[in-house]
Amino acid sequence: MSNRLTTLLSENRSAGRKALLPFLTAGYPDLPTTGGMLSALEARGVRICELGFPFSDPIADGPTIQASYTRALETGVTVDGIFDVVRQYRADGGSMALLAMVSYSIVFKRDPRKFCEGARDAGFDGLIIPDLPLEESDTAAQLASGAGLCNVMLISPTTPPERKKQLAAASEGFVYFMSVAGITGERKQLPPETLQSVAELKTHTDTPVCIGFGISDARMVQEACDAGDGAIVGSAIIHRINDGVEAGDAPDAIIESVAEFVSQLLAPTL
Repeated sequence: MSNRLTTLLSENRSAGRKALLPFLTAGYPDLPTTGGMLSALEARGVRICELGFPFSDPIADGPTIQASYTRALETGVTVDGIFDVVRQYRADGGSMALLAMVSYSIVFKRDPRKFCEGARDAGFDGLIIPDLPLEESDTAAQLASGAGLCNVMLISPTTPPERKKQLAAASEGFVYFMSVAGITGERKQLPPETLQSVAELKTHTDTPVCIGFGISDARMVQEACDAGDGAIVGSAIIHRINDGVEAGDAPDAIIESVAEFVSQLLAPTL
């Protein structure tokens, strides 16, 4: 499969670059600000971004992202509203690869085929469905692939070695390697055993491996990129949005604060 995500990761590999994948909660603090953040991140050099679909019962999300989901839902965020923001971003010339981090409950309620087609038509390039186990992922993966979307699988540090290989083989675009078992949240260092596991996995797959969960600063981005092909940062970014919201900052100020922080995280990937 070839789309923006696979193309960008292939270009990175050829150029010896690594990827930074910022995570944003779609609709937090509101949908127009989410759209503004997408454009600002691209302007700073981000090439791939994850958008989390707010859900009332988040999967593996720590308190920071859970709270952002709750606040977004309180404003009335919907799947169609998120699709509209992405559609406008594409209409304005946005070229980042975009991934939907979404619970299968949302996909199932919409109808998996309709969700995949709607995501593609809006301008998404891939799906990450954290609560869909490998044994039940075939249909969703086929529908995603049929719509031109990558279906990214997650691997935990506690996943048995043989199953890690199976998940990597089933993953399209990249493999999402969770740095710790448990929930998201800012941490001070990546476990050495995680970095070793990523290095081991890379001897069994040509699919890029990106590390997420707990990465909170440029030093940790560097560690993740030394071991794998990219770093995923979520809670630390949402934390900056929270600070702006609680301070009563204007949307433009929140966008600038997030963009500046992400610029610092980008440096090790270049």
